[in-house]
Amino acid sequence: MKTLLNIIWVVFAGFELFLAYVLAGVIACIFIVTIPVGVASFRIAGYIIWPFGREVVKQPGAGVGSSLMNGLWFIIAGWWLALGHVVTGIGLAITIIGIPLAIANFKLIPVTCFPYGKMVVDQSRNGTFPN
Repeated sequence: MKTLLNIIWVVFAGFELFLAYVLAGVIACIFIVTIPVGVASFRIAGYIIWPFGREVVKQPGAGVGSSLMNGLWFIIAGWWLALGHVVTGIGLAITIIGIPLAIANFKLIPVTCFPYGKMVVDQSRNGTFPN
């Protein structure tokens, strides 16, 4: 079921959102200071293209640096990427088949706004962290 949802996701929402995250990452990497923002954007893009079967959890040991980077991220890319999720989610919610995808889209907004201090894990790991 996860694979089917991921395929439908890529066709109807995931690819466009993936391209938006890649564009944000490329723009952020133009300036030396914002390269960490670009790296975060590329990391989230990998999750956005194939989200079902994975989840975002808090990263152990994330501290003040993560909060500062979240503020920088939100100013540079987070707000307009979140807006893309809202628009895509509303468009998907119009059809019955798109409702689960719209819900997933809305669940991605907090990760889009504040990605630092979080990590992506497989749901099959039951919340355990990779080595």
